[in-house]
Amino acid sequence: MRSRFEPDRQLTARMVVTMFLLGLVYVAFIAALIVLLKSVVVVVVIAAGLLGAQFWFSDRIALYAMHGHLVTAEEQPELHGVIDRLCATADMPKPRVAISEMDLPNAFATGRNADHAVICVTTGLQHRLTTEELEGVLAHELSHVAHRDVAVITIASFLGVIAGLIVRFAFYSQLFGGRSRDQNTAALLAIVMGVSALVYGLSFLLIRALSRYRELAADRAAAMLTGKPSVLASALTKVSGDIARIPTKDLRTAQAFNAFFFAPALGPGSALAGIFSTHPSLERRIEALAEISVELGEAGGRPRDDA
Repeated sequence: MRSRFEPDRQLTARMVVTMFLLGLVYVAFIAALIVLLKSVVVVVVIAAGLLGAQFWFSDRIALYAMHGHLVTAEEQPELHGVIDRLCATADMPKPRVAISEMDLPNAFATGRNADHAVICVTTGLQHRLTTEELEGVLAHELSHVAHRDVAVITIASFLGVIAGLIVRFAFYSQLFGGRSRDQNTAALLAIVMGVSALVYGLSFLLIRALSRYRELAADRAAAMLTGKPSVLASALTKVSGDIARIPTKDLRTAQAFNAFFFAPALGPGSALAGIFSTHPSLERRIEALAEISVELGEAGGRPRDDA
């Protein structure tokens, strides 16, 4: 899909490298499971089935988990209107539009490609932002769709999810059934658990490295499309500040989708720095937007006319 969103070759290169490395890890993981469990058919069928489900139904899964539902232009005319204008400006297909009835101020994009994308906005975000700020956030989310990194992060997340599930399964199998098993079975489960934990750790680091860069790329693409980086910075500051006041229960529900959100759903004292974060720091994002503002010569959000 071609659009007027500024292309980012570094983001494309990082996505290719991340998918290649995750692919190597994934192949090694499947091979290890086949050797350990001695059942090629079972391992391949389960892995392929789960990957297919994640790829084809990722939008439905995300909306269900975030209590979201699709809305029509009649139900949400302002929201649809902003997205219509942005899609016309960007020359891209309009995604489906959804609302999540949560006070958590956030938004995310999901779906396997531009033709099956969904942009979901929480009611908490709608209540807190001005129309211009909402436009900046939605431009950020649409850039994820245009750059195809929504599909990449969805697929990339699959390996970590499966590895994590196997770790839990092996742990509880050992915990509750240890006495009834012989030593060979217990050793096999321990090896599976160790391999899965290693795979989960590697995928965890690779996905977060990609996620941090893609957020900066989306900030830049949105700022260049709207010509108003300072407005996007204002929205980001509001959202990041208000998330700290959201009840812990709501934050726990949302934290599984941190890599998809406009701003991380992290409560007070739970922020992780450096390599463990899904998003760059607020300071880094504001600084990058300030640089774009200078580049555009933003006064009213318009590029300088040097002619």
